[in-house]
Amino acid sequence: MALNCWDMKKCGREKGGPKVAEFGVCAAYPDHGRDCWAVAGTLCGGKVQGSSAEKIGNCRLCEFYKGVMMDDL
Repeated sequence: MALNCWDMKKCGREKGGPKVAEFGVCAAYPDHGRDCWAVAGTLCGGKVQGSSAEKIGNCRLCEFYKGVMMDDL
């Protein structure tokens, strides 16, 4: 079974997650858990990120991103 970003990153922004009250449900949930880098408003490094163009540099350093790109997750 393929992992979604919230499964690996444990961000807590999936529906019913512990960070929903603080940050809201993630914009990637539930349909973009395998391509979260393409979605504005995801949580990384403890803060909500901007557009995909603004955040892609950081995403390319992410273990989840690398795993998906290598088809390991």
